[in-house]
Amino acid sequence: MMTAEEKDKNVITFNNGLPGFESLKTFVLEDIEGSEPFKNLKSTEDENIGFVTIVPFDFKVDYEVKLTEAVINSLKIEAPEDVLILNTVTLNSDAKKITTNLKAPIIINSKNNLGYQMILDRENYSIKHPLIKE
Repeated sequence: MMTAEEKDKNVITFNNGLPGFESLKTFVLEDIEGSEPFKNLKSTEDENIGFVTIVPFDFKVDYEVKLTEAVINSLKIEAPEDVLILNTVTLNSDAKKITTNLKAPIIINSKNNLGYQMILDRENYSIKHPLIKE
């Protein structure tokens, strides 16, 4: 069980919400016990809304996200090591059909817990990228 202080450290504020969920501004990022490296990004405002996420570099080492000045400024990013990048995962009972959205990474400043989901203009990144290669 997490203490209130630990929970506050994991609360991420999305000033613009997430695409499709613009009214939801605060989410908690938690490890999914027994399912590392997945994390759960769960709304604090609607208990029915949550997203399974993963760090993309764990399975796609050549993944690239170029942050715009606007994103850097809005998240108040001061150093590259403060940036956490996550991608949402679509689960399936067939492991070969589990996909991740490389087109819309979630950017989090781990120093101040501000977050933003950006849409990449890169044709080589899919919204349904297979997580497990055949």
